[in-house]
Amino acid sequence: MKKIFLSALFGMILWPLAAQELADLFEAHKRSVVTIYVEESLSAGTGDPRTFTGNTGLGSGVLVREDLVLTAAHVVGNAEEIMVQFYDGEAIGAKTGRISRVADVALILLDRVPRDPHVATIGNSDETRIGEDIFVVGAPLGLPNSLSRGVISGRHWEDKLTSDGKSQEFFQTDAAINTGNSGGPMFNYKGELIGIVSSILTRSGGFEGIGFAATTGVAKSLLLSGSSRYFGIEPILLSPELARILNVPQESGWLVQHVVRNSPAGIAGIKGGYRMVTIDDQELLLGGDIILQVDEIRITGEESVEVLGNYLDSLDDTSKHKISVLRDGEILDLYWISSE
Repeated sequence: MKKIFLSALFGMILWPLAAQELADLFEAHKRSVVTIYVEESLSAGTGDPRTFTGNTGLGSGVLVREDLVLTAAHVVGNAEEIMVQFYDGEAIGAKTGRISRVADVALILLDRVPRDPHVATIGNSDETRIGEDIFVVGAPLGLPNSLSRGVISGRHWEDKLTSDGKSQEFFQTDAAINTGNSGGPMFNYKGELIGIVSSILTRSGGFEGIGFAATTGVAKSLLLSGSSRYFGIEPILLSPELARILNVPQESGWLVQHVVRNSPAGIAGIKGGYRMVTIDDQELLLGGDIILQVDEIRITGEESVEVLGNYLDSLDDTSKHKISVLRDGEILDLYWISSE
């Protein structure tokens, strides 16, 4: 009985200590977390290429250098305008610098350095173990600087590779994640950034205890180490069957869904889709360009996309590139100026 009493007493002492530790961690790292507001202009999908709808979006991010914010690709991937708001209320414009839609991570460049920058420390996600305590900070449902805590519930690798051939990797967590948390940081109890919040698995539309975050190991290799150039399109890789249905003169191609107007793709003249259809339960915007080839690299499947990604990532200076697209049954050559 005495042992049981002492164990219970010890547990009662540890609980407030753990809570205090989390409060201190939040206080120390809250200023590195930002709220991201975006404006998008997307096709209405009605069949009229001139009809667009203006959308506003909300997400989160984390400062990883005085002028760089790490976030989720789906938060900023189609953004025409980006505004980043810091804990003290300071708001700074930004633009997308690098992006990996497959891994769902993006790096955005601030228009200027904030007046009081607090840069997060990036931890080694490879050393993170299932069962470790973590906490997430973001703007769920538009409530900035909100904290939720949980544990690493699992680690998952996806079969589909990123553009540079690296496996996608995600942490699973039971920390509460809702709309607005996307792109926000996942910290361990050392105060180190180990993940970027990506998505939830749900049947009801709300959080059900299963959330995912891209690991910083993947984010660093894709973005901070100098790969995954931002082009400004949302493409879909066509299967051989879809390529035949759409009369594509090769095994595959990139069907362009959306184009950010002031992006490199928009400046090059690439066009997005404007007619929403459903094929085999997949929603597609048709009517836009199908990218067939960039310079000498033809888009024929996932392997060619990997080759193209490596080729583009190897460029270190401003250069001109030819992009061959299928538009209205004809092959046109457009030109894109690349730069770091």
